[in-house]
Amino acid sequence: MNLSQRMELRQGQSLVMTPQLLQAIKLLQLSHLDLAAYVDAELERNPLLEREEDGETPARDTQAEDATPSPTGDDEPEAWRSSDLTQDRASIERDLDTSLENVFQSENPAPAREASGGDELALSQGLWSGVGAGGSFDDDGGFESSLTREPTLREHLAAQLDLATADPRERLIGSFVIDAIDDAGYLSESVEDIADRVSAPSYQVEAVLRLVQGFDPSGVGARDLAECLAIQLRERDRFDPCMQSLVGRLDLLAKRDLAALKRLCGVDDEDLVQMIAEIRALDPKPGRAFGGSPAEILIPDVFVRAAPDGSWIIDLNPQTLPRVLMNQSYFARVSRSARSAEEKAYVAECFQNANWLTRSLDQRARTIVKVASEIVRQQDGFFAHGVAHLRPLNLKTIADAIGMHESTVSRVTSNKAIGTSRGVFEMKYFFTASIPGAGGEEAHSAEAVRHRIKQLIDQETVDSVLSDDALVKKLREQGIDIARRTIAKYRESLRIPSSVERRRQKGG
Repeated sequence: MNLSQRMELRQGQSLVMTPQLLQAIKLLQLSHLDLAAYVDAELERNPLLEREEDGETPARDTQAEDATPSPTGDDEPEAWRSSDLTQDRASIERDLDTSLENVFQSENPAPAREASGGDELALSQGLWSGVGAGGSFDDDGGFESSLTREPTLREHLAAQLDLATADPRERLIGSFVIDAIDDAGYLSESVEDIADRVSAPSYQVEAVLRLVQGFDPSGVGARDLAECLAIQLRERDRFDPCMQSLVGRLDLLAKRDLAALKRLCGVDDEDLVQMIAEIRALDPKPGRAFGGSPAEILIPDVFVRAAPDGSWIIDLNPQTLPRVLMNQSYFARVSRSARSAEEKAYVAECFQNANWLTRSLDQRARTIVKVASEIVRQQDGFFAHGVAHLRPLNLKTIADAIGMHESTVSRVTSNKAIGTSRGVFEMKYFFTASIPGAGGEEAHSAEAVRHRIKQLIDQETVDSVLSDDALVKKLREQGIDIARRTIAKYRESLRIPSSVERRRQKGG
C-alpha cells in the first residue's frame, strides 16, 4: 500500500453562519416584547434607523436616493436600498440573499388550501396594512400616566416598622426580616439565616419577627400555612384548643377526613362544620393584595377569525410589529461627508445592518403567518368546534407541509400566541401527543383526552364517582385506548383529586 500526498479540487455547498444570519435566526424566536427591546437597542446603536410613527407615511426622497452612493462602491438595487416595510412584496423576495432563504425557506404564503370539512384557509392580504408603530401598547399621555402606584408589601411593612419601634437595632433586624418576606406574605428564610446575616442572636430575631407578625395584613411573616392561620385566628380570639388541634392537622382537612378530625378536636358535627367555615374565611396568602408582580397578559401575535364564506382569515397583530425605516437623506449626507476609511467603513456597516434588520423583520412576519396558517389548517376542528376536536400534531407535520426545517418551525412557535374567538392560546398549545384509538380507530389528541376526562369527572354525582379504572373503561367505549397510569397522570396535571377524595368532597 503506497502512501502519497496530493492536492485535489472539490466543489461543495455549505451554510456559513454569518452574524446577519445569526441575527435573523434570533429574531424568529423572540417574543414581541423581547423583539421591541431588541429593536429599541438597534435604534440607539444605528443612526440610520428611525421608528415609523403611527400613521406616518414618509415621502420617498428620490433625489437623495439617486445621489446615495453604495457602501461597497456598486449600485444597489432599488429593493435593497428601500427600508420601508410596506414596499412591494415581490421586490423584497426577489432580492433576498440565498443564506436568508435557507433559514426561513421564504416564499409567498401558500394559496388557500382545502381544510377538512370543506373549509378554506384564506390569508389576509397586505401583511402590513394598517400597521402602526409596534412595540408599544399605550399612547403618550394616556390615562395610565395619571395612575398612582400602589405601595409594595415591603413598603407597607417598613412604614409600620418605623412606627412600631424606635430602637435602631430592632429596625435593622426588622428590615432584614421584611426583605425575607415573599409576595405571598411568608418568611422565605429561616430565623437562623437572618441572625447570621445581621450578626444578632436568634432569640432577638425571633422577637422582631413576632413584632412584624403583628403588622397588617394579618398573617404576614408566617413560616408556613398553619402559622399564618394561627396568627389570624389569634387576632380574632378564636385560637382555642379545639381550633389549635384543627390547624395542626391541615392534612386531614385537605383529605376531608372529618371523622378523624372530630376525634382529634373532640367536637361534634355541627361544631366541626363551623370551625371549617372559619378556616375557609381566612386568607392563606395575606401578601397578595400588596405590590405583587402584575399579571402578564398574553398578547396574540396572530389573530384568527372566521370569514363569511366559512374560511379562516389570519391577520398579524399590528401592536406586536415594530416598524423601522432607514433615513435615506441622512445616509446620503453622511456618505458624502465621510473622509477617512474608518468613517466610510462605519457608514457602510450601519447601512448593511439597517437593511438587514428591516428585511429580517419583514421575513419574520411572513414566516409567522405561514406557520400560523398551517396550524389553523391542521386544527380547523378546534377553531370550529372546540378543544374536543383537537388533533395530534407535531412540528415535523407543519415543517413538511410548508417546506421549512423543523427547527425553524420550533423557533417560530416559541413565545408566540394566536388570538381566537375561544381565547388566546400559545402556538405550542396546538402541538399535542397522540393517544391511539381503540379498535384501529383514528388517534386522539392528548389535550382532547384531558378535556374529555375533565368532562366525565364534572358529570359525577355522589353515588357515581369514577375511579381511574372506570375512566379507562368509559374512554375505551368512546374509542380512546388509554392506560390507567396515563389517566392518573392527566388527572394530576389537571389538579383533580383521586376518586376517594372526590367522594369525600361530594359527600361533605
